[in-house]
Amino acid sequence: MEYDEFKDFFNSEALNNNIEIKNQKLFFKYMKLLLDWNEKINVTAIKNEKEFIVKHFIDSLTISNFIKENDRVIDVGTGAGFPGIPLKLIYEDLNITLIDSVNKKVNVLNNIISELKLENIEALHIRAEELAKDKRYREQFDVAISRAVANMTTLVEYLLPFVKISGKVICMKGPNYEEELENSRNAIKILGGIVENVEKFKIDNEIERNIIIIKKIKETSLKYPRGQNKPIINPLK
Repeated sequence: MEYDEFKDFFNSEALNNNIEIKNQKLFFKYMKLLLDWNEKINVTAIKNEKEFIVKHFIDSLTISNFIKENDRVIDVGTGAGFPGIPLKLIYEDLNITLIDSVNKKVNVLNNIISELKLENIEALHIRAEELAKDKRYREQFDVAISRAVANMTTLVEYLLPFVKISGKVICMKGPNYEEELENSRNAIKILGGIVENVEKFKIDNEIERNIIIIKKIKETSLKYPRGQNKPIINPLK
């Protein structure tokens, strides 16, 4: 796919999904760099470029209306940089931290950040439960986001400790999220949050997306998040 075709398709998809975009050339370069890396290191299962635009770029940008310029944002389990880097490309003043536990993915992200000449963005090879103990990061963020597939109860234990009071956690979920959310409500309360809203829509009238917004209303106890994979093995009840 050449740039003109990319731009036309991306703009059309963004318009269809009520998303405002800019920096299309940087998005194009990001996609090409990532797909080139994917030939050496498996960082994304999606290789078709049109599918990549919809399922990575458009999907990532569905949360753009819940984030403001100058927010400090952490993207936990970012993988190939989603949704963090697409958000950075439309909100240039975001201060964003990307974290992932897989070092080879973080190395790819640092290369892409350098190639795109992005500022006020860092990619760290570290687990959430380790970074959340660091005073430079704990309860320092306006927004914590994740497109990870972890169960909600597990996810909020990783995300809420990073968010300052009055900040928010944004969880991106597909269909059948209701039971998962209901089962996580007590954990959210324990961790200092409250469910503020759930936004429901479909990407291209086909892919169901549910955006769960959790507001931080009190400090999270220092014992969270727990280590040794406890949020996964033994989720809060």
